[in-house]
Amino acid sequence: QVQLVESGGGLVHAGGSLRLSCAASGRTFSSYPMGWFRQAPGKEREFVATISESGTRTSYLDSVKGRFTISRDNAKNTVYLQMNSLKPEDTAVYHCAASKKPWGREEYDDWGQGTRVTVSS
Repeated sequence: QVQLVESGGGLVHAGGSLRLSCAASGRTFSSYPMGWFRQAPGKEREFVATISESGTRTSYLDSVKGRFTISRDNAKNTVYLQMNSLKPEDTAVYHCAASKKPWGREEYDDWGQGTRVTVSS
């Protein structure tokens, strides 16, 4: 099992930036893909980005491509989500998650408590 703690959320104006962090403990961090998901008020949770075990491969939700960057530091057991050019529709609670299956077959079964991002227009 993996314990995950997110941080870095907050209130920002449209066009601004935030950097989310997710600190992991438990299983060997470099052995599993990591993902970021978000849930806006009244909406289903949606995938935002994922990164492979080594950090060499990434995938993004179409609406965040070119604005968000996922990265990881395996020495620090931390995954990041750099969010630039934020829009009001990015407002949500953001959760990081750890996959129990390798890249290409991800299944996320460990989740953090989330960090709230609010983007004002």
